[in-house]
Amino acid sequence: MQLEDFSNAIPTLGYFNNRTSTSTWVIEPSKIDFIDLTYVTKGEATYTINNEKITVKTGDLLCIPKGSERYAISDTPAEFECLAANFTIHDLTSGKDIDVPLPLVSAAGVHGDIISYYRRLNEIWLSRPSGYIMCVRAYLMLILQRFLTILMYEINTHQFDPRVKKAIRFITDNYADSLNISTVAEAVSLNPVYFGALFKKETQVTFRDYLNTIRLNQAEDMLRSGKWNVSEVAQYCGFTDVFYFSRLFKKYKGVPPSTVSSKNSGIF
Repeated sequence: MQLEDFSNAIPTLGYFNNRTSTSTWVIEPSKIDFIDLTYVTKGEATYTINNEKITVKTGDLLCIPKGSERYAISDTPAEFECLAANFTIHDLTSGKDIDVPLPLVSAAGVHGDIISYYRRLNEIWLSRPSGYIMCVRAYLMLILQRFLTILMYEINTHQFDPRVKKAIRFITDNYADSLNISTVAEAVSLNPVYFGALFKKETQVTFRDYLNTIRLNQAEDMLRSGKWNVSEVAQYCGFTDVFYFSRLFKKYKGVPPSTVSSKNSGIF
């Protein structure tokens, strides 16, 4: 399963708990009718899932599937803390509930940004302001996206080298200009050869592929709006040769740019 498979997914949060240290922490045995996504932020605990004992510790992510038998206890409950979201995910296309494609336990590591998302989710869940369901769904999907990206693709954009982050911002702001690896390397004060290797190591794609992806995604959006022709879009997105743009667009998108319009996009 790919991240794109969640594009039509709508999560529904049934319960959220910021489980902090207590002297009697325990989850009583029960069969759950939801997905339990628990992120351990401190200490250790032993979960029994479908008669299998599992020890989780700081930085572990526990993803218990819907329909599982669940029980948990900590030998040192006063030292155990976790952030737990119980939810279901409904796919708008199939009309069915879907699962999260993660193992029962993953060593996700400690990520300050994810913890802050959980805490913000907790604040919204408890205060329940106007429109809170929308906010809850947004933060829950953001949390899922971060975990899936880290654990399925082993990519953590929040830990990119600061110079690569700066380069990505520079590319995003200036993709319409005549960019090459030397100009971007100069913008982040690096040797072009070193920058190219660093960029590939951090992002797992080459500088050229990343730049083309940004340009072609923008081109696709412009074509779908129906307001510009292919030549105008090519020039706006940084391509001086419309024939090269058309070949590249078909290579990346699978169709010629001339076939993309507002009539078949379903967006505009």
